[in-house]
Amino acid sequence: MEQPSAIAVLEASMSEVATVTVNPTVTQRLAGLAPAQRMRLAVGVGLLVVVAIVGILLGRQAEWRVLYANLADKDGGAIVAQLTTMNVPYKIAEAGGAILVPADRVHDTRLRLATQGLPKGSVAGFEMMEANRFGMTQFQERLTFQRGLEGELTRSIQALSSVQSARVHLALPNQNGFFREQQKPSASVLVSLHPGRVLDRAQLAGIVHLVASSVPELMPAAVSVLDDTGKLLSMPTDRPDVGGGVDSQQLQYVQQLERLYTQRILDILEPVVGRKNVKAQVTAEVDFSQTESTSESHRPNQTPDSSAVRSQQVVESANGGGAGSGPSGIPGATTNQPPGAASAPVNGPAQALAAAGASSGASGSANGASKRESIINYEVDKTVRVVRGSTGLVKRISAAVVLNHQSTTDDKGKVVSTPLSAEQIEKMTALVRETVGFNKDRGDSVNLMNAPFTIEKQTVTDVPLWRQPELQDLARSFAWPLGTLLLAALVLLGMVRPALKALSQAPAVVSARGVQVDALLSDAPERPSLLTAVELQDPAGPTKAHLRLEDARKLTRDNPAAVANIVKAWIGSEVPA
Repeated sequence: MEQPSAIAVLEASMSEVATVTVNPTVTQRLAGLAPAQRMRLAVGVGLLVVVAIVGILLGRQAEWRVLYANLADKDGGAIVAQLTTMNVPYKIAEAGGAILVPADRVHDTRLRLATQGLPKGSVAGFEMMEANRFGMTQFQERLTFQRGLEGELTRSIQALSSVQSARVHLALPNQNGFFREQQKPSASVLVSLHPGRVLDRAQLAGIVHLVASSVPELMPAAVSVLDDTGKLLSMPTDRPDVGGGVDSQQLQYVQQLERLYTQRILDILEPVVGRKNVKAQVTAEVDFSQTESTSESHRPNQTPDSSAVRSQQVVESANGGGAGSGPSGIPGATTNQPPGAASAPVNGPAQALAAAGASSGASGSANGASKRESIINYEVDKTVRVVRGSTGLVKRISAAVVLNHQSTTDDKGKVVSTPLSAEQIEKMTALVRETVGFNKDRGDSVNLMNAPFTIEKQTVTDVPLWRQPELQDLARSFAWPLGTLLLAALVLLGMVRPALKALSQAPAVVSARGVQVDALLSDAPERPSLLTAVELQDPAGPTKAHLRLEDARKLTRDNPAAVANIVKAWIGSEVPA
């Protein structure tokens, strides 16, 4: 009977002193946290939500592309106003030279703006002729055609890769019915090039001929091409420079000729001495003057068979002494024959003149006097020669060549620099002379020198890894994602994780003024007794409940099996609220 009474005492003591919490809910766990821990948990969760939202927004940020660039202020303002009306997000570049829109809306936005006629600053061509108004005068129609032709030429010139923008001005005079009073058209072209680009002579000639071929009766000499600095790029070929000065084309020819000779010298010497062991410079004096000479030469008289008659004059007169002095008889074929061919060479004896009907005239000559003169002019052999000297003749060539010392390796593996011998220098000088076409009568000169080259030590500056442009660009691209992840990790580890750890711990609380339940089940001798702990908390002394709890502890030490059965029965049954 003693054991049941002890068990009853133990049950009563435990029911009065201890209240055990089994399977606490989340609300109970949050209520069991300290106010500081609850505040930390709330702030941490809020920061995590903010970081997640920022990361999502940055990940879904649209890529911006250029919609229009280099617009006038008027066109830019009209396009921005239209984008606002269309609810299209836009962004203006830092320099203000471009309008940016999301990449997936570039083409759609351009098409929609084109229906509104934007931008208006674009070059208009012959489509201007489609908007003819009723009642348009002839002057307005001609002006519209001229503007359309200028726009078409501008589009064609802007298609060149070096041209950024262009403007074409045409001067088309009114034509009248008088051919002699008609004026020729002219044109002016203003081009603006991309930075670092130039137009060569072929491209300039192409622009000139493009404009000249597009306008009727327009000569290439009447087309002027200027750049945005006001420099005249085109030079008329039919008008030489004032004073006969050397133009840019002639200077370009001289430079090209000097580069050609220099490259020839390098090509012949580099295989012998090495690629970086020879330096050459060539100076060419070119004569661009135009000369013209005329010579006239006369050859001696030729033979009669090969001479050419220029003119011939025959004068014949006869004085008769009587009636029988003239020809007699019936006129016929004999009397009507012309005189024979006279032969009067320039150099030679004079021949006797023979008249037609000599037999019949012989009888008549005795009675009268006759006279005959024949003048024959022969062509004189004359040669006229006109010689015009060509421009760009080479008057003199001067070549200067420097060779590096010959590098050899001795037995110890050390590189030794030795000068070239006199025989080698003489052979290389002869090679250079033959390469440039040396002419002693022209005054050409070739000077070849052998000297050691100075090797400049190049100091390579090691750029730190963190200052390299590639690494900086990579860091900028990953800055936002890595920063977002780092901030989320700091919030999670510093604020959320400690609060969740404290929340996950199941509180085993006993409402015995802070006394734990394991103190009832522990029989370790080193733990202080319940009365000692109660006395420390309450100096007034133990109460009746405390004394009964002390008896239960004593029973637990004396009969642990019975106490274990009591605890098992509690676990298997419902805990009273």
